[in-house]
Amino acid sequence: MKRPPRHSRPRPPAAAARALDQPVREAEVTFTGFGARGEAVAETPQGPLYAPFALAGETAQVRIVGDRAHVTAITTPSADRAVPPCPHFGVCGGCQLQHWAEQPQLEWKRGLVVQALAKRGLEAPVAPIIPAWGEGRRRVGLHVQRQGGTVRFGFIERGGAQAAAITVCPLMTPKLEAALPVLEKLARTLAPARGDAVLQTLETETGLDVDVRGAGRVAARDRQGLQALAAAAASADLARLSLEGEVVLERRQPELRMGLAVVRPPPGSFVQATVAGEEAMAALVLEALTGARRVADLFCGIGTFALRLAQGAEVWAVDGEPAMLAALKAAADRAGGALKGVETARRDLLRSPVSSLELKRFDAIVFDPPRGGARLQAEQIAASKAERVAAVACDAGAFARDARALVDAGFVMGQVTPIDQFRWSPHVEIVGVFTR
Repeated sequence: MKRPPRHSRPRPPAAAARALDQPVREAEVTFTGFGARGEAVAETPQGPLYAPFALAGETAQVRIVGDRAHVTAITTPSADRAVPPCPHFGVCGGCQLQHWAEQPQLEWKRGLVVQALAKRGLEAPVAPIIPAWGEGRRRVGLHVQRQGGTVRFGFIERGGAQAAAITVCPLMTPKLEAALPVLEKLARTLAPARGDAVLQTLETETGLDVDVRGAGRVAARDRQGLQALAAAAASADLARLSLEGEVVLERRQPELRMGLAVVRPPPGSFVQATVAGEEAMAALVLEALTGARRVADLFCGIGTFALRLAQGAEVWAVDGEPAMLAALKAAADRAGGALKGVETARRDLLRSPVSSLELKRFDAIVFDPPRGGARLQAEQIAASKAERVAAVACDAGAFARDARALVDAGFVMGQVTPIDQFRWSPHVEIVGVFTR
């Protein structure tokens, strides 16, 4: 399973500095397509131009610097243009595509998967994309920075280094959005003198779980400071507050239900961004591996798939994060007879993949690697004797590369299903099924 995201730190404005050295020109252009990041593309004699907040089919007045175009006025708008629902859109870097109507945006995301497969010479039935937004994002990274005499709290601004202050966020679940004022109050007590701290915030069934990165460790704070921090967490009614993974206050154990099991995730654990997204991916994996007796779950995390698969199969769950493995195993043990056997193993699968020989005792495999994919592990799965594989990915290019290794080894690629849980962004999740 994917690791906790590397929440963006303020980036040095190198690109902005380079832009100052380039000539600026103005022109009217017509956009004819989209880039991989959802930016509109216009073909010009000088080469392609990329413009955020524009759409294919639109004609616009633009200010051009290098290969980037800044739209100053839309001359002919697209019929697919939508009114952004968030007042922070365009400044906040959290969303890129709120100006684009949902249906054509979803079709474009599905097209990213089709194109990635075609680039690798692969053909497969690509299902309609599943909008898996549900109530919204339950997991976010909120930044806090001290700039002079002010404290900024929110998401990193688009293309910049500062936190863009937010007061609302239609991406979040209602409970998480409603908690923004108390989270900001807490963040102000944690703002570092320099740099950027991130409140990794997760909505669980027992309340908000906040793990703060970049504000120092527990040992760096005196007793009085910790007491003040604990009081702020209590006033915000947090289930748990941690600094760099060390618990400062736990008023209730954070809990997440996964199938018949209840997981108590360690601070900062990776969890799928939306409940609907997790359930959609899990349903596809379970359907693909129905009837399997022994399943290997590689990059298992806290058990998104393992704990559900264990309702009908013996599962060997492998990951490189010991705290997440411990949480998975404890959840399986608490479920008792409701689950079949669940065993865990710690392994850095990107550097030391499970070998085809180790996989010989499994008739089915699921793997859910980080964004860059798992080329080495995919090659070992390809060389195994497994009859069925479910591949889960969050990058179309990496998925296609790993799928190529499986197909070259004799697997037949079945249905590929795109899932959109990152609304208004160019990201897309994928579940692919392979058999032989």
